[in-house]
Amino acid sequence: MKSYDVVIIGSGIAALAAANKVAPFKKVAILSKYGPFLSNSMLAQGGVAVVVSKEDDVSEHIMDTLRAGDGHCDKQAAEFLVKRGPNTLRKLIEKGMEFDCDAASLKLGREGAHSHRRIIHAGGDATGRKLTGFMMQQVTEEAEWIEHYSAIELVIKDGRCSGVKIMNSAGKTEIIWAEHIVLSTGGCGNLFESTSNAASANGEGLSLAYYAGAELADLEFVQFHPTALAGDHPSSILISEAVRGEGARLITETGKGIMENHPLGDLAPRDIVAREVYRRIQQGEKVYLAINYVKEFTNEFPTITQLCKGEGFDLNTGKIPVKPAAHFHMGGIKVQQTGQTSVEGLYAIGEAACTGAHGANRLASNSLLEGLVYGEAAGEFLRRQPSLQNRHIDKGDHASGTKRAKSAMTLQELKKMMMECAGIERTTQKMKWGMEKLENEFPVLTDKDIYAYHPEVLAFLHQVTAAYLIIKSACERKESRGAHYCLDYPDKKGEWDGVRIVQKLDKNLDWRNKKHEQDESKKDGRALFA
Repeated sequence: MKSYDVVIIGSGIAALAAANKVAPFKKVAILSKYGPFLSNSMLAQGGVAVVVSKEDDVSEHIMDTLRAGDGHCDKQAAEFLVKRGPNTLRKLIEKGMEFDCDAASLKLGREGAHSHRRIIHAGGDATGRKLTGFMMQQVTEEAEWIEHYSAIELVIKDGRCSGVKIMNSAGKTEIIWAEHIVLSTGGCGNLFESTSNAASANGEGLSLAYYAGAELADLEFVQFHPTALAGDHPSSILISEAVRGEGARLITETGKGIMENHPLGDLAPRDIVAREVYRRIQQGEKVYLAINYVKEFTNEFPTITQLCKGEGFDLNTGKIPVKPAAHFHMGGIKVQQTGQTSVEGLYAIGEAACTGAHGANRLASNSLLEGLVYGEAAGEFLRRQPSLQNRHIDKGDHASGTKRAKSAMTLQELKKMMMECAGIERTTQKMKWGMEKLENEFPVLTDKDIYAYHPEVLAFLHQVTAAYLIIKSACERKESRGAHYCLDYPDKKGEWDGVRIVQKLDKNLDWRNKKHEQDESKKDGRALFA
């Protein structure tokens, strides 16, 4: 049995930022399901939002973040994110990270809902790959990499998270032990039929934390990016918001702009733009991104150019067909500023975590910033904690489940169902239908004995649980706000300001038998929240 001071599950930008801070001082392992080169961070075309120009100010970046979050941001968390940005950037540059420059200064781009040009890039639209690769070089020799293993269970001993059960592609399982377990598993885009996410973003970190007893918050807020390539690719290819920041416009087949009635036009907040694109497509229209407004498009956006050509699209037409795609999860595992969850010894960072900084709708290019800032904060905290030799870890027996029963529902059917009942526009009827369908297909959702199942079944059950909790949270929010838009409650309501829906495992509760009792006792909505 292997033991570490810290085990980090995931290998994106947040995981690497944390490892960079703690690995030189502790025994650290990084668990990577698909290897280090597949993550949402690697795919990120957008840049890092950070205040560096004299014309800009940190207070304005904070206000842009709060506005985009639609009245649901934790202001303290947003301030922590933005205020630490400039120093974080400076340290990266001092270490040798090269960002795109214009003459003698950093080249600054603009994206939706930003009041200033403050987006820095590396390699044009290859920022994620360049930045993640740089961070990986910094940590490779300091930490031990455990590749091509999935985390299937967090081990709780006496109320503390002290280990993780892992499984390889052959079904072999083992337990690795640590004083501190960090979930950096990314988002949940692959629970939806159309997504810009890497294959690793399946939402299983949410389920792992849930069954370990941790609190989850804001799960209903799933951001759909308005401009993914409308092709036949199984996972949608993203067309970065930076393209619109450089002048591209969303148009119909006749060339009419679709965002002309919004004061921010094509750079309105993502939830607003995504809904407009979605509605047009639902009405039978085709929506295009007119790139002929962008000077030297192919030079400015080489990654997007190659991806479009690879899918057979002729960019000489001056327009790219687009559609919305699940892109970023504002909700996640509820954490403190240093990544601590409600379970001792368990931490969460990056997209898997919910710091509250993004509110109901993330501001463009605040995601890589979050990974860097909150990843570093968690790493600095873990660095100060006692090392492994100072504590005894109980390495008792931990049996594997044996049930192999499988549902008739496939992953593709689950994705299609999520688009129908928890997509860009939602209805109470559809959400309740989705919950009931999952409850009937997967009794484990109501009896909670998920670990009675064989390890090879667990990966799918974790995805199902994450999907179920997202729908449940969405059904409980009786308003529309940010990325959550319910046709039955189309308005934002003041009484819901700052109200967070929290999901936490209650092993004594049978949701189906007590559903009526729940609805009656909590019908005002307030009792649902912590």
